[in-house]
Amino acid sequence: MTISTRPASIFLLSTLVGLTACSQLPSRDDAAPGGVSLSRMPFGTLSNGAKVEAIVLKNAGGLSATLISYGATVQSLRFPDKQGNSADLAVGYDTLAGYETTPGFTNVTVGRYANRIANGTFALDGKKFALAVNEAPNTLHGGSIGWDKRNWVVKSVEQTADKASVTFTLTSPDGDQGFPGTVVADVTYELNNKNDLTIRYGAKTDKPTVVNLTWHSMLNLSGIPATRLATDVDLTIESDAILPVDKTLIPTGQPLPVAGTPFDFRTPANVTERARAQHPQLALANGGIDHNYILRGGKTAEPKPAVKIEDRNSGRGLAIATTEAGMQMYTGNFLKGEIVGKGGQKLTKYQSISFEAQGYPDSPNQPAFPSTRVDPGRDYSQTTVLHFYKLDR
Repeated sequence: MTISTRPASIFLLSTLVGLTACSQLPSRDDAAPGGVSLSRMPFGTLSNGAKVEAIVLKNAGGLSATLISYGATVQSLRFPDKQGNSADLAVGYDTLAGYETTPGFTNVTVGRYANRIANGTFALDGKKFALAVNEAPNTLHGGSIGWDKRNWVVKSVEQTADKASVTFTLTSPDGDQGFPGTVVADVTYELNNKNDLTIRYGAKTDKPTVVNLTWHSMLNLSGIPATRLATDVDLTIESDAILPVDKTLIPTGQPLPVAGTPFDFRTPANVTERARAQHPQLALANGGIDHNYILRGGKTAEPKPAVKIEDRNSGRGLAIATTEAGMQMYTGNFLKGEIVGKGGQKLTKYQSISFEAQGYPDSPNQPAFPSTRVDPGRDYSQTTVLHFYKLDR
């Protein structure tokens, strides 16, 4: 399976080493009888000797999530199809080595700043900050060693009959990848018996800084290893406009109404057909979508409906609600079949689809965009809810 970031040409692809998990995870096909279960176990050892933990959450409806401390990552996400057969929907790797040694942001937590910052610089209170540039000329997803390449600490686990959760925490020092301020961040994954996987983020800083976190989903509702395109789904997005981009995929600043364009998912439409359409913005993203949708309602206190994806072939559906103002959609345009992932597969174009709830890209350099500034005593927070369901037709 190929896990390639975009554009992939900016990264050197490391050779996977033969590092294996410390223990075999239990089968995720058996639903937790009557309640939500939680189990905790080792997942492997990083090259620096640090131990990585795995926490498995499983409910009575057959939905399970395996979360690993490295990158605060969703390593596996399983849900039954219309015939009751469970499959892993999350792009990724069978062992820890893949997550440590390859690029791609595969179902990880990205920060300190999700998406792109133009030219790897921004100014705050009159002071200019130079960031680690990892997608020349820009900074992508926090820099060369973003939070997806850190081993988070398991802060707590909680379990009741109706829900179970794990909270990971990470301290990012002042100057990390060029960003100001020491930031302490938490991310909580919570599973309930209603087939909701809720992701909650929080962050505190001791100096003014910028924070923009997201779960970089890479999914295929038909299952991984992939047998069908992830884009062969019907999609609805609660958005009337996108942020068009320049040739380096930085927003130009002026919203583009989706009406009359391939970006229009105000009513259900097939993603593959839209991604393959002819449009200058699609061409800039290597023949597909890699754009931020402006969600109706902007930043909200409670999660609002944002995205609905339905896969008629498998009978699986996914609805996403979020408090965030933007939703980055990425149709796997830069997947090139270069890296071995789960089941020995090398994914290619459109075999993965991503929805990343976040603030707008490059907000620190664009005053007209909603601010992503965080100050001492004024904490960052985000809640995004993934609701899985089976189609009734």
